[in-house]
Amino acid sequence: MPTTYEPIATTTLSSAAASITFSSISSSYTDLRLIISTPTGTGDYIELRFNGSSATNYSWTALGGDGTTGFSQTSINKTQLRIGTSMGSTTYPTYAIADIMSYRSSVNKSVLSQSGNDKNGSGEVGTYVGMWRSTSAITSVLIKGDGGGNLNSGTIATLYGILKA
Repeated sequence: MPTTYEPIATTTLSSAAASITFSSISSSYTDLRLIISTPTGTGDYIELRFNGSSATNYSWTALGGDGTTGFSQTSINKTQLRIGTSMGSTTYPTYAIADIMSYRSSVNKSVLSQSGNDKNGSGEVGTYVGMWRSTSAITSVLIKGDGGGNLNSGTIATLYGILKA
């Protein structure tokens, strides 16, 4: 990572868990980067909530494909922000990167993310743009699957602060 990236926290799950939360996020950065790696999937999409909010003020748009078929999706007034493709089957990994811009500003928060999984040539990739329509500074990030299933053992999530983006 460039020297402007500073690791804030890393969590590695030693057993399956419903979610991962990074809390008490310092306001000393301009932006945040979240990197998630799941060694095996659950079939759920990767989603975020900020500051514990489950209000219907999240929206996202996705573009992606699986090598055969492309897809586009738009969803508004949701209770979470989708940032990643399906975490696939129980045997293949998924990887996602989400950039959270101006996380401490008093305007709505924008998120750009990319994700992918490999299922021996039949995986998928996706790019997501999202918004949390809140003027609150982000002080915590919760990572979860969309279907209520657990994040599997071995999932690694790292949150970086970006200095002077």
